[in-house]
Amino acid sequence: MPALIDIRRRIRSVRNTEQITKAMKMVSAAKLRRAQESMFAARPYARKMMEVLNSLAARADPAGHPLLAERAGDRLLIVIITADKGLCGGFNAAIVRAATEFLGEQRERDIALTLVGRKGREHFRRRDHEIRSEHVGLFQKLQYASARRIAAELIEIYTRGEIDQVFLVFNEFKTVIQQRVVVERLLPIEKLTPTGVTSPFDYVYEPEPGAIFDRLLPKYVEIQVWHALLESAAAEHGARMSAMDAATNNAGEMIDRLTLYMNKVRQAAITKEIIEVVSGAGGD
Repeated sequence: MPALIDIRRRIRSVRNTEQITKAMKMVSAAKLRRAQESMFAARPYARKMMEVLNSLAARADPAGHPLLAERAGDRLLIVIITADKGLCGGFNAAIVRAATEFLGEQRERDIALTLVGRKGREHFRRRDHEIRSEHVGLFQKLQYASARRIAAELIEIYTRGEIDQVFLVFNEFKTVIQQRVVVERLLPIEKLTPTGVTSPFDYVYEPEPGAIFDRLLPKYVEIQVWHALLESAAAEHGARMSAMDAATNNAGEMIDRLTLYMNKVRQAAITKEIIEVVSGAGGD
C-alpha cells in the first residue's frame, strides 16, 4: 500500500496540471474569438471576389490567363497546413491522415509538398517526399503578408510551368468541437462561368476585363490561401480549447479518485494503529 506522502504528492502534481490545462483553455478561448472574427470577415470577401470574377467572365475570355489554363501533366504540389504546436486533440492527426490518403491516391503522379506548420514538417520530413518549401511560426502572429508570400511562391512556380496543379489540405472550422478536413484545388483556378443573372445595367470596365483578370486572379489566390490559414487557425484554437477542457475535467476526476483513495489509506492506517494499541493493551 503506498504511503500517504506519495499520494499527496500525486494529488499536488495532478492539481498543478489541472491549473495549467485550465489556463491553456482560457487562452485558446480568447484566441479563438479573435480568429473567428477574422475568419468570418474573410468568408464573404472570398465569395464576393468569385462573383466579380464570374461577372467578368461574361465580358472577357478567361481561358487565356495562365492561372486558369488546364494542363495535362502529372506534376502536383500539395500545400498541407498543420499547427505549429500540439495539445490540440486530433487536429494535426486528422490533417496528416487526410494528406497521407490523398498522397496514396495520387501515388502514380509526381508530387511535391509545401508544408505550413511545424507538426506537418516534422511528420513529412521523415517520409520519402519532395518538399519544395516550409513555412513555420506563421500562426504565432498570423498576418495577411504570410498568405501573400505563400501565394506569390505558388503562382511563380505554376506560371513557370514547374507544376500542373496545386491543392490545399487544411482543417475548416465548423464549430468549437468540430473541424472538417478540406482537400481543394487552388491552381488552376476552377473554370469561371458567366453569371446567368441578367442585370438591367451594363458596366463599363476600366481597364479592359482582360487586364482586370491580371490583377484579380493573383489576388484571388492570395485570398484563398489567407482563408485557409484563418480557417486552420480558428479550428486549431477550437480543438485545443476542447482538448484542454477535457483534460481539465479528467484531472478533476483523477483528483477526486486519489483523494478518496488517500482517505481510505489513511483510515486503514488509523484502524491498524488502533488495533495494535488495543492488542498491546490486552497483552499487558
